[in-house]
Amino acid sequence: MMGKATYLLCLCLCLASAVWAIELQAEPDYGPVAYEFQWSVNDPHTGDIKSQKETRKDDKVEGVYELIDSDGYRRIVQYKADDHNGFEAIVQREPTDIKIPLPEPPKKLLAAKILTPVLPVAPLVHYAAPKAIIKQELSAGNYVSVSGPTAQYKY
Repeated sequence: MMGKATYLLCLCLCLASAVWAIELQAEPDYGPVAYEFQWSVNDPHTGDIKSQKETRKDDKVEGVYELIDSDGYRRIVQYKADDHNGFEAIVQREPTDIKIPLPEPPKKLLAAKILTPVLPVAPLVHYAAPKAIIKQELSAGNYVSVSGPTAQYKY
């Protein structure tokens, strides 16, 4: 019983010293945060047309992005986010005269061409013939020994 009590006392002392050793520090101030970026894509071959612009000053982010949806409409999203209001977005859709190119349907393949090999196929791996199993009779004096004091057998 004394051993359990000593163990619990040591455990409590270790936990208490670990808690006292942890020093809480405030997060360092890196100064004001600000950035601005923008990008755009305009690929008439695939119909991929989109852009984005965003700015941030301290904890306030404002931006806009637009893209052409698959139905040809232009989607414009204006957004802003801050600590007070959270994330707010205003979404607008406008019709356009842009026609999104449809992907070409896959070409039909004939099953006969797929199933008929062009050249004869040779096996990739050749195995050697199995060796003949040689049976050997044990004579009366062969021993099998397994490590251990009493593990000896005579056949």
